[in-house]
Amino acid sequence: MRVIVAEDSVLFREGLTRLLVEAGHEVIAEVGDSDALVSAARADPPDLCIVDIRMPPLNRSDGAGAARLLRSEQPGLPILFLSQHIELRHSLGLISSGACGYLLKDRVLGVGDFLDAVQRVAQGGSAVDPEVVAALVSPRLRDHALRALSPREIEVLEMAAEGHSNGAIAERLRLSERTVETHMRSVFSKLGIAETGTTHRRVLAVLAYLSQGSTNAIL
Repeated sequence: MRVIVAEDSVLFREGLTRLLVEAGHEVIAEVGDSDALVSAARADPPDLCIVDIRMPPLNRSDGAGAARLLRSEQPGLPILFLSQHIELRHSLGLISSGACGYLLKDRVLGVGDFLDAVQRVAQGGSAVDPEVVAALVSPRLRDHALRALSPREIEVLEMAAEGHSNGAIAERLRLSERTVETHMRSVFSKLGIAETGTTHRRVLAVLAYLSQGSTNAIL
């Protein structure tokens, strides 16, 4: 896999690059600001961009802005955000559109989990940190539809939005896969979301629903 790493911290950037190379991936560019990210991806389109949301030159949401620009120019370009903060104003649209992930730096504890997220996003899937999911879910609990969900259904919904399959949810919650499927059918019924038949589309539907009303705030 050909990857661009966009991160303004030199030590963190070099660490990511070494990790990816040791896992068999090719890092075609290492950049420290959003302008360099755009230039590198335009010159040599990658299979995946790993992007820090807050980057120079303004150290605001420059990384997310560059990612949105590149996605508009290269539809379907996989983006994996790595951030110390939960900032949804400029990244939520990409998360909901697929082939995108959002991980928090301080919570990436396992190399294997990180590399799995990299692979999942590069293949068009999703990888969303549970705290990011919680930021999406919590403000919406006031909504009548979400309040109609049981505590177990909320738990299953959060894990589905993180990108887990029914089988993985069943294993983590120590339930049968059929029970998880029943919970998911109930969730979709209560939220008014048509079941699509694939885990990836299911995750996107959940995230799209949860994002309603939250796109104008940094959570």
